[in-house]
Amino acid sequence: MAQPLVKKDDDRDDEEYSPFLGIEKGAVLQEARVFNDPQLDARRCSQVITKLLYLLNQGETFTKVEATEVFFSVTKLFQSRDIGLRRMVYLIIKELSPSADEVIIVTSSLMKDMNSKTDMYRANAIRVLCRITDGTLLTQIERYLKQAIVDKNPVVASAALVSGIHLLQTNPEIVKRWSNEVQEAVQSRAALVQFHALALLHQIRQNDRLAVSKLVTSLTRGTVRSPLAQCLLIRYTSQVIRESGNAQAGDRPFYDYLEACLRHKAEMVILEAARAITELHGVTPRELTPAITVLQLFLSSSKPVLRFAAVRTLNKVAMTHPVPVTNCNIDMESLISDQNRSIATLAITTLLKTGNESSVDRLMKQITNFMSDIADEFKIVVVEAIRSLCLKFPLKFRALMNFLSNILREEGGFEYKKAIVDSIVILIRDIPDAKESGLLHLCEFIEDCEFTYLSTQILHFLGIEGPKTSDPSKYIRYIYNRVHLENATVRASAVSTLAKFGAMVDSLKPRVFILLRRCLFDSDDEVRDRATLYLNTLGGDGSVVETDNDVKDFLFGSLDVPLVNLETSLKNYEASEEPFDINSVPKEVKSQPLAEKKAQSKKPTGLGALPTGPASTVAAYETLLSSIPEYSNFGKLFKSSAPVELTEPETEYAVNVVKHIFDSHVVFQYNCTNTIPEQLLEDVIVVVDASEAEEFSEVASRSLRSLPYDTPGQTFLAFEKPEGVPAVGKFTNLLRFIVKEVDPTTGEAEEDGVEDEYQLEDLEVVAADYILKVPVFNFKNAWDSMGADFERVDEYGLGPRENLTEAVNAVINLLGMQPCEGTEVVASNSRSHTCVLSGVYIGNVKVLVRLLFGIDSSSKEVAMKLTVRSEDGAVSDAIHEIVASG
Repeated sequence: MAQPLVKKDDDRDDEEYSPFLGIEKGAVLQEARVFNDPQLDARRCSQVITKLLYLLNQGETFTKVEATEVFFSVTKLFQSRDIGLRRMVYLIIKELSPSADEVIIVTSSLMKDMNSKTDMYRANAIRVLCRITDGTLLTQIERYLKQAIVDKNPVVASAALVSGIHLLQTNPEIVKRWSNEVQEAVQSRAALVQFHALALLHQIRQNDRLAVSKLVTSLTRGTVRSPLAQCLLIRYTSQVIRESGNAQAGDRPFYDYLEACLRHKAEMVILEAARAITELHGVTPRELTPAITVLQLFLSSSKPVLRFAAVRTLNKVAMTHPVPVTNCNIDMESLISDQNRSIATLAITTLLKTGNESSVDRLMKQITNFMSDIADEFKIVVVEAIRSLCLKFPLKFRALMNFLSNILREEGGFEYKKAIVDSIVILIRDIPDAKESGLLHLCEFIEDCEFTYLSTQILHFLGIEGPKTSDPSKYIRYIYNRVHLENATVRASAVSTLAKFGAMVDSLKPRVFILLRRCLFDSDDEVRDRATLYLNTLGGDGSVVETDNDVKDFLFGSLDVPLVNLETSLKNYEASEEPFDINSVPKEVKSQPLAEKKAQSKKPTGLGALPTGPASTVAAYETLLSSIPEYSNFGKLFKSSAPVELTEPETEYAVNVVKHIFDSHVVFQYNCTNTIPEQLLEDVIVVVDASEAEEFSEVASRSLRSLPYDTPGQTFLAFEKPEGVPAVGKFTNLLRFIVKEVDPTTGEAEEDGVEDEYQLEDLEVVAADYILKVPVFNFKNAWDSMGADFERVDEYGLGPRENLTEAVNAVINLLGMQPCEGTEVVASNSRSHTCVLSGVYIGNVKVLVRLLFGIDSSSKEVAMKLTVRSEDGAVSDAIHEIVASG
């Protein structure tokens, strides 16, 4: 048998070595000949099987011949009466996964063991048979399995039930016939039998909500004795409560049962019930109280696992219901010194969420001593909690900012330092009084910062916020020090930051000129080039820009194109007399569609072989469309949508459509795939009924001459629409073609075909199709620079919604614009939220949107204030019209 891991020597206590280290498959297969000895050595055979199992679990692959030889040798071991060896035989047969022909050899032996008087043989034989058998053999042994489910021996019954859970995935019809026996097993007095029976019975009924509800109703009356089964029942009860859709405390079904479980004698049941209550949708403080009370008792338990489970649950509750958790603060303060650092971290972060303004200073003293004893991953959690606390109590920013500054100068990894820097940046942006002290803390940090990325990010942020402070000159020294003392990347970033100070603060411009001139002698090309560019820019000699506004727009303006697209376009640019044109860079960020990912393995040719990279897709589409004479005069392609599926998966024909938007035309590109090997399709075209799209008129179509099996092809249809107008409409699609039978042996198609058609899903052109998703990397600057000349503001009622997340997603999908700065994420149970969006409207008009949402806690009615800024008043009005009509 395998020996436990042993120490190699006493001098290296921290390393453990496996007794199987260095074993080779060939040598073990030679040893496996021991299975054929006339006089079997049970101990030696068990050791060889253990080595084989080790190789299989380490990923070693056996050839078909090797696996077959080992399997036939192992079957001879059934003649041994050694119980330990028999258990190893069961394991190796399961792992070898014999073929259907080989299974017959061991079936009789396993069925004999399944009816043995030795319970260990019976249980393991059931597990092995169910693992290696197919549906045909399963029907032969079904009677034995039903008997085993209600067997008096709990080991045998559990083996049959667990096998049923696995078989349900492959042979559900057979397993569902066992419902009566499983129902009987649920009443068993054996804890594991009841647990496995309940799990199997729920899986059998899981697709029938009414059946699950009846099951929960019958079992919550007190027939479940097993603590494990009770925990399962609590989870199923929570599922029924969620699906009931009634969040009113007085009408919530089964809440009394969950509350009664809080008084159960088993600790696991109490914890499961408390967790279930805290996770109820729309849970009230009155409903939370009993759960929090029992969790509070567990905080002082002598068992670390109970303390951890309780504080983790309370930590989650504190995110949405901090007030009820405040009753546990005294108990949690004692956990800050807990030997288990996970418990201590959770206690700290929970206290930071539930503490009041007067307790901040005391918590900071406790955390200071605590931080040096925990790993970086726990420190990051604490830093994020401190950031939230500072935003909650902005008057305490000095104490919290000093704390962040102190730990920023201590030892730590990149992710930890980045979390601190990000927190300080957020506090500077959201708390005006914290700006100057926060910027100084960041300046002091970059003096000794070892991470290039953090140094460049801090310098970039300093260039934006520093000039806006009351005394910008005090930051110049820190910035210029980076020019002398850092690597080339940081030096180049420092040069850019200096230029921004010179552009924004007139009194600093002469000093910045002097410093930039010194940078002209730097050893790095990038630093020298940036210094030269910014000197010419700030000098106003007309070579780059002409006015102060142009200077600021050049230094602070948005790039307007995604960096990934710019990078791809620069890589594809070939040096010539034609300068690189940044206007040729696609502005939309395109994620790779699932259909395109799947299609890569098919290696389509011709028109189907479109590049799949996000930046090159639009250019590839434009090249494709311009090569078709009927569409070559449509002008510049504004936008191409992601593929829209018009057929269900696994149907005879797979069709999706890409909507190409031009200024006065829309082209539908239907990507078709024939999934039937015995058919060839010819003269393929999509016939479209545009009766529900009155502003569109069909102008040109292009059919597909031939569509062989598994070879994608395209057919096109173009519509004319009013120029520059975001026309919308619904289109009915019908795939029409001639089908010819293909001889599977020769691959030749018959000469005569039959006309046929296939109904596709409807397609809609919506307002969002006329807006490009273009990100803005600093929304506030872009908003301010856009100005309020064409600003339009209005308020809208969005009706009742489940939560604010639903409302925010609905508006984002309606407008088809790019969420900025992560504002599409709504905090749980939040009653108000601000979301900012950016994009480019058809006609290349930049648009920025600010959305302010609010939800009524009782009626769930959502109100929204929409503010739009753009370069054209008509576009701002159009955005409001989209929302009003949507």
